[in-house]
Amino acid sequence: MTVADAVGRALADLGADHVFGVVGSGNFHVTNGLIAGGARYVAARHEGGAATMADAYARTSGKLGVLSVHQGCGLTNAMTGIAEAAKSRTPMIVLAAEATSSRSNFFVDQTALATSVGAVAERVTSASSAVDTVVRAVRRATHERRTVVLNLPLDQQTEPAPVGSIDPVPTYLPPTPDPSAVEALAAAITKARRPVFVAGRGARHARAELERLAERCGALLATSAVANGLFAGNPWSLGISGGFSGPLAAELIADADLVVGWGCALNMWTTRHGTLIGPEATVVQVDLDADALGAHRPVDLGVVGDVRAVAAALRVEESPGYRSSGLASRIARSGRWRDVPYRDESEVDRIDPRTLSIGLDDLLPADRVIGVDSGNFMGYPSAYLSVPDERGFCFTQAFQSIGLGLATTIGAALAEPDRLPVAALGDGGGLMGIAELETVVRLDLPMVVVIYNDSGYGAEFHHFGPAGHPLDTVRFPDTDLAAVGRGFGCTALTVRRRADLAGLTQWLNGPRDTPLLIDAKVTARRASWWLEEAFRGH
Repeated sequence: MTVADAVGRALADLGADHVFGVVGSGNFHVTNGLIAGGARYVAARHEGGAATMADAYARTSGKLGVLSVHQGCGLTNAMTGIAEAAKSRTPMIVLAAEATSSRSNFFVDQTALATSVGAVAERVTSASSAVDTVVRAVRRATHERRTVVLNLPLDQQTEPAPVGSIDPVPTYLPPTPDPSAVEALAAAITKARRPVFVAGRGARHARAELERLAERCGALLATSAVANGLFAGNPWSLGISGGFSGPLAAELIADADLVVGWGCALNMWTTRHGTLIGPEATVVQVDLDADALGAHRPVDLGVVGDVRAVAAALRVEESPGYRSSGLASRIARSGRWRDVPYRDESEVDRIDPRTLSIGLDDLLPADRVIGVDSGNFMGYPSAYLSVPDERGFCFTQAFQSIGLGLATTIGAALAEPDRLPVAALGDGGGLMGIAELETVVRLDLPMVVVIYNDSGYGAEFHHFGPAGHPLDTVRFPDTDLAAVGRGFGCTALTVRRRADLAGLTQWLNGPRDTPLLIDAKVTARRASWWLEEAFRGH
């Protein structure tokens, strides 16, 4: 067995059940080693797409993400997706072949590349220690929640490796929360009359504990965008906190006298640049990472610990808190954006994105998994399309790159194979990542790809247009994306008015044996409601 074989098999033995990538000469053998160990290989059409698929798969499944790339250019092609994963603290291993001779055309400083975007760099340095290096890399990825670039030098890969058993990575034991901090949090919750819990990605495993605690103290529930769906179906859920918040959610969060961020960064997006948190509110953060506490805004109390463990340890007095029958009725009537009245601004040949999104939400089956790209459009699918739970929504937005949405949805779809995958893209990001449409067709995924097509980069158009700047660089002729979809082997539909969504109903009622691409010609008259907040200060 060679080092490449041993590394691949070791990763498979340690739980890597899917590996995403583009295979070249440098990562050919290690990828086959993973396959021989039982992992499923998913070929992407671009390394950037493969990186995002691995990231989304890890986020949605809760398992380790694995990416396999060629030396040099394979890694550089993947760097945007790796940066997104690193910024999101996604447990992911990047298997990167490495040219160590500076005379090689493929040579770049791969360690510097990895660390420059926040990833951890590891390297196999000998045949005898190769498996130990893999175990260390997996431990760092899973225990520290890091994206690890594991460099595999070409001259090491062909060396014979010793065969032996692999000890499993020990289960991660989170730090025990400080009893005095838990006591202080309990006191703050008991004192509060209008508490709001905002759960982030670090709380996705703790729904039951947070709901029990919120029931006892009368807290309202909200999430960051990445944890959307965590409290789906709970009558006290306000949905997403931040730029995507509906008017009622914004009002209630702003009037809270206690805001607890559970595994949530409380960054500018989740707090609308701080305006969602009232000046007199007590602010608390609970997080595994001590460095996360107060990183984006001052907090009155920080508790280091696992969200589930802290919530379960709290003993608070029973109180109605923020909850009342009248408020429950308000949340039921107008808690979502789709329930807020608006004037339909659809034009003769273009549909209002709100009308489109409500129509999609009405027609798509409830058991869905939604991936969203970045851009002016992204608030509409994020806020208007319901999801069944926290695994029904995948939001790769930490790096704010467009073009990741289609690959995101592929990774999420493979993690949730029994749900209908729905990719929500803008035309700019959709065209940037369009190569992966072939991957959707090849994998036989019954995916709905919705492109909010406003013929340009809408965020820039609306940001710079009002000041009178020329917009030729961010506007494009209308593209027949339905025709593009058919060229890849999709069923395709052009939507200019709500009645055109009848084609979606027909597809849903049919065999779904090809993906469906919807080229939705949306109005470009105004910016989305969240855009002004997003660009404030930029």
